[in-house]
Amino acid sequence: MLNQEAITTALKGVKYPGYSRDIVSFGLVKNVAANAGAVNVTLELISHNTGVAAQLKEDCERTLKALPGVKHLFVEVKMPPPAAGAAVAGPSPFASQNKVPGLKRIVAVASGKGGVGKSTCSVNLACALTHMGARIGLLDCDIYGPSIPLMMGIRGRPTISPQEKMVPPSNYGVKLMSMGFLIEGDQPVIWRGPMITKTIQQFFHSVEWGDLDCLLVDLPPGTGDAQLSLCQTVPLDGGVIVTTPQEASLGVVRKGIAMFGKVNVPILGLIENMSYFTAPGGQRVEIFGHGGGRAEAERQGTAFLGEVPIYTEIRVGGDEGRPVVVSAPADPPAQAFLKIAEALRSKLE
Repeated sequence: MLNQEAITTALKGVKYPGYSRDIVSFGLVKNVAANAGAVNVTLELISHNTGVAAQLKEDCERTLKALPGVKHLFVEVKMPPPAAGAAVAGPSPFASQNKVPGLKRIVAVASGKGGVGKSTCSVNLACALTHMGARIGLLDCDIYGPSIPLMMGIRGRPTISPQEKMVPPSNYGVKLMSMGFLIEGDQPVIWRGPMITKTIQQFFHSVEWGDLDCLLVDLPPGTGDAQLSLCQTVPLDGGVIVTTPQEASLGVVRKGIAMFGKVNVPILGLIENMSYFTAPGGQRVEIFGHGGGRAEAERQGTAFLGEVPIYTEIRVGGDEGRPVVVSAPADPPAQAFLKIAEALRSKLE
């Protein structure tokens, strides 16, 4: 039967150019109507790209003409008027990003797969940049598995300001926000995509971050709802990719780099974590291989920010809520992160 539901379902098969996500989930379909074989559909774009508008119109018409019972079809694609002097942007539905007052830079820390030590790198980089005198915040966007509260040694809940915004707790000079502050103990978060999107938006626009030189955003592994929501919510100054040396990790790193490329976020560089282990006798053991991160950075034409060997002190610091950069900044484990932080700061400047 040709009705609004059938038309909307069909439009879910139309992808936004350059993305794997459909125009319905992006919220671009604003009106659907059907009457006696006549179908009317209205799309409202945020992008000023006329090429994207033409392609979407063509794709929608082709999809809907294939539906049984369609006799007359009208697809209207509305676009915002271009701002004076504005250049036409590339094919991105994320042009509505809003800068957050007070945040000078926003940098995402990502990985293609789990278990590579991305959150460990995030907390130590945040502390290292603070150690260098920068004003830093750290946002934990891993909604399902938040680990930043544990690694930063803080259990307090955010307070509420007179402006009814959450005031992020802080430790070691770093302002923090995480889903882990808002749930009880080991309670699981069982949410679908729209709830994740709304929460990430609130983490930016309903949190009183104040003035920060940089907000680091610790992303969950992969290229799903949290990553897309982040790119849709705020303009990112860049992404940092954390990997381990072996090919199993590097293969999915390429997918993460490709994702950032599709949403026009520059890659600031790669970090190779768990590069090698030094045995008590001084023997260097390359458990996961070595040099894969540097080689991949060269292949991708991006910076190699540095390598972090396997140190017991790093793991202990994360478990005890006292990052190694804070507990022993002069020791080799902390120096590895401090060198990477310096390289990252240079890239941002």
